[in-house]
Amino acid sequence: MRLTHLGHACLLVEVGGARILVDPGVFTPDFETVTGLDAVLLTHQHADHVDAHRLPALLAANETAALVAEPDTVQQLDAAGLPAESLRPGDERRFGAARVRAVGGRHARLLEDTPVIGNVGLLVSADGEPTLFHPGDSYEVIPSGVEVLALPLAAPWTGGRGTVEFLRAAVPQLAVPIHDGLLTPPGREIYLGMVETFGPDSTRVLDLAGAGSIEV
Repeated sequence: MRLTHLGHACLLVEVGGARILVDPGVFTPDFETVTGLDAVLLTHQHADHVDAHRLPALLAANETAALVAEPDTVQQLDAAGLPAESLRPGDERRFGAARVRAVGGRHARLLEDTPVIGNVGLLVSADGEPTLFHPGDSYEVIPSGVEVLALPLAAPWTGGRGTVEFLRAAVPQLAVPIHDGLLTPPGREIYLGMVETFGPDSTRVLDLAGAGSIEV
């Protein structure tokens, strides 16, 4: 499995001979220049996870790529003239030898009196390769067998304590920090330090920001 952190929540996952782009949002620069994709996966409808203005350019550059999204997000995309396939909790899709399974279903609650939107976490795997979990915007579900965790560092719905508790509960072999677009560089270092210091001893934190494609 090769991973590229393109910015914020967006990961390019190369596994099982497939190229899968997850959550290309407004904080991710130049994602529309990525080519050779088999699928574009969207965990939920928030703009930092899907930039509907640049998404058509990405799809035009990847004409055979499947656009697959959480059901409420599919409705919004359809209204914008961007048809997509629904991915509900428990659903599985295959792209070549790669498998994607959806879990969860609910976005983390922002405030007690605000509605909860849909969100699907994504388990991405292929035979003989590690299993990656991208949770989108939710710490509610932690599947078993996660070897590589895309770990949101900071968001309006969580903080440093929630991030560390999620990491401790998942206990992956490898944690790849994501969801960092709201952090200043010094603030990002603080959050990285927290997960490195207080995360499980058995977990290695691999920061891919600006590192290009890395095999894990």
